[in-house]
Amino acid sequence: MAMSADPTDWSGPGARRRGERFTWSGVLWSLVYPQRAHRIVPTVPGLVLIALAIGIGTAAYNSSSNILFITLSLLLACLILSGVLSWMNLRGVAWRLRLAPPMRVGHDTVVALDLRNRKTFLPTYELGFTLVARPIESGPAAKPASTLTGRNLDVRAMLSQAEKTERRHRVGMGGRLEPGGELRAEWVFRPEKRGVVRVHLESVGSLFPFGFLRKEMGTTVAAEAIVWPAPVEYRRHGSAATRRTSGGERIARAGSGGDLLTLRRYAAGDSHRLIHWKASARTGQLLVRQFTAESAFGYSLWLRTDAGVWTRPEQFELMIRFVATLAEDLFRAGRLRNVALDAQPPVAIRRVHDLDRFLDRLAVARPSEEVIAAGEPPPPAATRRQVMTFVPEGARGVGAYIDGQLAASV
Repeated sequence: MAMSADPTDWSGPGARRRGERFTWSGVLWSLVYPQRAHRIVPTVPGLVLIALAIGIGTAAYNSSSNILFITLSLLLACLILSGVLSWMNLRGVAWRLRLAPPMRVGHDTVVALDLRNRKTFLPTYELGFTLVARPIESGPAAKPASTLTGRNLDVRAMLSQAEKTERRHRVGMGGRLEPGGELRAEWVFRPEKRGVVRVHLESVGSLFPFGFLRKEMGTTVAAEAIVWPAPVEYRRHGSAATRRTSGGERIARAGSGGDLLTLRRYAAGDSHRLIHWKASARTGQLLVRQFTAESAFGYSLWLRTDAGVWTRPEQFELMIRFVATLAEDLFRAGRLRNVALDAQPPVAIRRVHDLDRFLDRLAVARPSEEVIAAGEPPPPAATRRQVMTFVPEGARGVGAYIDGQLAASV
């Protein structure tokens, strides 16, 4: 595998730092006084070996037997050699965390951990990585309070709630990491809640070589990604039929309109009439013209998140999923013009990037304390088009209305 050109993405003992030099004094000091969150813990076989060494040592001093002293020295040498080889196994190893956005609730996503061995001669064996995924709550941060000054604080309930929301997984290296080589360890992660999720590489551990000692290194490597709402099935109603406006409206989206949008590379199946011969001659490759789509009607989505209207959290979550699903379906059909959230100015949806940004906003949306009157007109940019608003339907449902008529419901 090819090495990455950017060394700043890597962390760990093998990550290159500018101005950092190798010194034997630094190595010895790291052995005597390790860094914070670095620890060596004996395993069950290691505890048995230590207890056996203490028993043999006691018998050797009482009997003055040279054979018992030699046996004791061999057992202690095994422990020391295990610690040294474990330290050398992790020396020169670097890692970096990679997420593959966008994430979606209920859909599998891959959390990738790239590994690199910078050692020249020694390979690396049997590394294990503890990954923790924890949602980040949006909104104003709570004021810090101790257990003495805080009121109505249930520390156990808070800790248990944090443990329920986080996901923890142990990933193995899955093979031998050759000197100068790279590997990738993957974790298939399924988010359960929309918003922002933070994946943290909590520790890197190894039982190499004998399994007597477990060496663990705490890390600060983390990555964040936005989790989109899950799609939901909804029902369309024919009562709110789409009204066609006079004259088409040209939008900056690929189609067969009359305005040139951009030039792109020729692909199999493209018409030869669309080839731009002058641009192809200048660049040395076939380029075709891509025109804007011409549509006669479209929709605008206006989402209001009044906390006084959306009093049920489960109904608010259903509304967010409903809006996200409608936005994607309308965009695929070429009928989504712009979107607006509360009193914010509307945003035109012309490209996939615009839709992604709107889904990012939906992922972190929360009920707002800002009250918008029911009769307040829609944003100015949406008055020329059919505006779709969303209101609660009963105790569990959500309805999408256009000019007072029900267009879709869930």
